[in-house]
Amino acid sequence: MGFYLEITLLPNPEVGINFLWSKVFQQIHLGLVEIQDEQGRVPIGLSFPDYVIGEKHSLLGGKVRLLAKDEATLNQFNAAKWLSRLSDYVHCTGIRPVPEKLTGYATYQREQPKTSNERLARRYAKRHSVDYDAALERYSAMTSKTIATPFIRLKSLSGDQAFCLWIKKTVVAEPSGSTFSSYGLSAVASVPEF
Repeated sequence: MGFYLEITLLPNPEVGINFLWSKVFQQIHLGLVEIQDEQGRVPIGLSFPDYVIGEKHSLLGGKVRLLAKDEATLNQFNAAKWLSRLSDYVHCTGIRPVPEKLTGYATYQREQPKTSNERLARRYAKRHSVDYDAALERYSAMTSKTIATPFIRLKSLSGDQAFCLWIKKTVVAEPSGSTFSSYGLSAVASVPEF
């Protein structure tokens, strides 16, 4: 990863940061979908420089970096086009080279925690063609757990359903991989931290 641009969510008393994350991330996702290859791989990875991991909860912070091997890839993404509707709520830097002095590397990946008995029962009922109540009984003894991983609430444009995109950060020792999902996330491809 040689170049990056940074998007900062601007504080606004009328618009909450979670709502803003939802809108900004939706636009980033649409832009990444447009530049993905035939296998669904994207040459741009995301990092969250203000990401905080806590015991009870974590925060994404107020910034996201889009990183790529070369400047041309970030130009192809065209952040100004995708964020034009949100120009009052975000600040987007120009494309810059990644600094030589790094604090390390990390992967940001999608996490899909098993948190809701109802969701698990619906899924089980659908997959195994059983009654929802019978499926719910199967999961009734399971205790709900709290997930500390931060998330962004999104809406599927294909199915029109709301869902949470949980983003897990893992610090890694070495740089690896260079392709990401259409969310700019990967379990194996790392991004530089600075």
